[in-house]
Amino acid sequence: MKEEKLTVPDELLLTKIYLIRGQKVMLDKDLAELYGVGTKVLKQAVKRNISRFPEDFMFELSDDEAEILRSQIVTSRLNWGGSRYLPMVFTEQGITMLSCVLSSGRAISVNIRIIRLFAKMREMLMTHKDLLIELEEIRKKMATQDEKIDLVFDYLTQFIAKDEAEMERRKIGFKTTK
Repeated sequence: MKEEKLTVPDELLLTKIYLIRGQKVMLDKDLAELYGVGTKVLKQAVKRNISRFPEDFMFELSDDEAEILRSQIVTSRLNWGGSRYLPMVFTEQGITMLSCVLSSGRAISVNIRIIRLFAKMREMLMTHKDLLIELEEIRKKMATQDEKIDLVFDYLTQFIAKDEAEMERRKIGFKTTK
C-alpha cells in the first residue's frame, strides 16, 4: 500500500481541534476534508460500523452546541446551504477508530499525523502543568520571603532611627575650640 504524502501543516490541523464537552474533538466535515472523502461518505461509514464508536469515541452535537459552533466558525445556516444533519465529533480514540473504517492510504496517513499531534499536545500540556506547579511553589516561597524581607526592613528602619537619635544627642566630654 503506497502512503500518500499529506502536505497539511500541523498548525492547520491544530485549528481543526475544538474543545467540546470538555474533550478535544474534530468535526466530521474537517476529517472528511482531510481524508479526501465527502462528509456524507464518512458519516455513512461510521453509521455502518456504529458499534465501533461508543459515546466516548464519537458523539453528535446537540442543536445548541451546533449553533454555537456555527457562530464560532462562521458556517452557513441550515436554510442557506448548510448541513441538514447535526455534526458528528470524534475524540482521539474515535479518530483512531476511523482508520479501521476508512482504510485508504490517505486516511491512514492523516490518522497517524493527527494521533501524533494529539500526543504532542498532551506532552505540552504535561510540561506546562509541571511549569505551573513550579511557579506556584515559587510564588508561595516568595510570599513567605516577603514577610521576612519586611521584617528585615523594619529592623533596618529601627537602626536608622536609633543612629539619627544618637547623632542629635548633645556630645559630652572635653571640648576644644580652635
